Amino acid sequence: MLLKINCLTMIILFSNAVYAQAPRQMSSGGILKPLQAIIDIRHYTIALAVDTDKKSLDGYTEVELVLSKPTDTILLDLAHQYTVTKINVSKIPAQFTQSSDMVFITKAGGFKAGRQSVKIEYNGMPAVAVRPPWQGGFTWTKDKNGAPWVVINCQFEGGKIYFPCKDHPSDEPNEGVDLFINVSKGLAVAAPGLLQSTIPQKNNTVTYHWKTNYTISNYCILFNVGNYKVVSRDYTTIAGNKVPMQFYVLAQDTAYAAHVLDIRERDTRILEKYFGEYPWVKEKIGIAQVSNPGMEHQTMISYGDRFTYIKVGGQDYSDNLYHEFAHEWWANKVTNKDWAHMWIQEGIATYAEALAYRELAGEEAYEEVIARDRIRTRNIKPLVQGDQINTVDTYSGDIYVKGAFFMHTLRYVIGDSLFFPLLKKLATDPAYTYDNFVVTDDVEKLFSNGSGNGLKPLFDLYLRTTNKLEFSVKQVQPNSYQVKLLNPGIRIPVAIITNTGTEKIMVGNEVVVIKSSTPPVIDPKAAYFKRVIME
Repeated sequence: MLLKINCLTMIILFSNAVYAQAPRQMSSGGILKPLQAIIDIRHYTIALAVDTDKKSLDGYTEVELVLSKPTDTILLDLAHQYTVTKINVSKIPAQFTQSSDMVFITKAGGFKAGRQSVKIEYNGMPAVAVRPPWQGGFTWTKDKNGAPWVVINCQFEGGKIYFPCKDHPSDEPNEGVDLFINVSKGLAVAAPGLLQSTIPQKNNTVTYHWKTNYTISNYCILFNVGNYKVVSRDYTTIAGNKVPMQFYVLAQDTAYAAHVLDIRERDTRILEKYFGEYPWVKEKIGIAQVSNPGMEHQTMISYGDRFTYIKVGGQDYSDNLYHEFAHEWWANKVTNKDWAHMWIQEGIATYAEALAYRELAGEEAYEEVIARDRIRTRNIKPLVQGDQINTVDTYSGDIYVKGAFFMHTLRYVIGDSLFFPLLKKLATDPAYTYDNFVVTDDVEKLFSNGSGNGLKPLFDLYLRTTNKLEFSVKQVQPNSYQVKLLNPGIRIPVAIITNTGTEKIMVGNEVVVIKSSTPPVIDPKAAYFKRVIME
């Protein structure tokens, strides 16, 4: 089978451009500001009028938050393109200043510990996306029929590109979000959660009220606007729950919608098999058609592949449609506490693609996808560079492909009977999901404890360095070879081909003697990221 050429190639190419332009691109996360460390975000209400002619926004955001201690300043993030006109804190007017994409809010006597409601009125013209979704912002365009089409992307920049927020992945609104988005009559708004109402206004506009009660990353709190039609059906999850499956598709493309939902239904079955029930059963399985490749926006994944597919096992398959949907488990349900650990969501979502090939076309197809990921790994910088790293500095194509290949290595090291249940545990155990965020050490401890193997040296090697496993092979007799690992603290099963066939043996820092009349071949199927030193 030919290796697929997919959106991941574009991801890797664009990631290099993004990284090269890091000083000029707004980022999200990084070092948590002390004034924001005392803030616990509870809820956002975002009420905005979208003017597609002026390409502007006007309205307010109300932030419900809890202060862990008294403070003289409440600090929220908001892009400098907006002008804040008024702020009330718990209905009392407050003073404020704007500086460097931040809003500093003060009042005489300061703010007491406890719950505060901060309402910020503002307006402005949002930044235009340079290369969505990798360099985000707003994309203002029109569909083939001339209707306005507005698409938002902000994974790198954070939700601050259009609403005031605490722009750090360690804090999500535990009580959800309400979105009131006003658009011209004839347009529709696609957003996270469930649609509560559409309210016609006197000025020939309509306000869409969307609501999610789930915790949600701020880069997933967004909306898309277009001449959308909704094509829907119900889906029954692996646990027997009925969930609406909705595709917000442009009116010009409704003929393609049913097939997209067919694919979505099949892909959900695959993902539920490996990672447990669809995470957002109280809301929906949503897709919004967009003008760029797409993103993992919670309960409303965006999709822009223009209804093109490849064949896998004789079936239509879109790696983009599948990958972004896998993020409902890996990013949206299992969420990084710090962007330094972005490999968790991107690496496992990419690994999920290999599992789709396994289901649709068998183990050999899975192996080909894994080989592709290994070959595409550039290994320029570690996947985990420390802590409190922002989106731009942590990002590279390797968080996808090397992250996925590392999951394959784990599978090989501990075996299917342990690996797949532990992977599902990571996706389903409350300790790692929804309100509880994860870092790399959490993943390592789960797999180490669950398998009974000390896997930290392997995790550190793959994720915190650019080193490879190094196998030393030394001939000591005409038919005798000594094999050992040069990396300290690692002992792993390795397939070795000799003149008598293939055997799987444990190799660590102690010498293992191999009898063979031909030079042994180490790890012939490349389960490891390695180099072999022949002496």
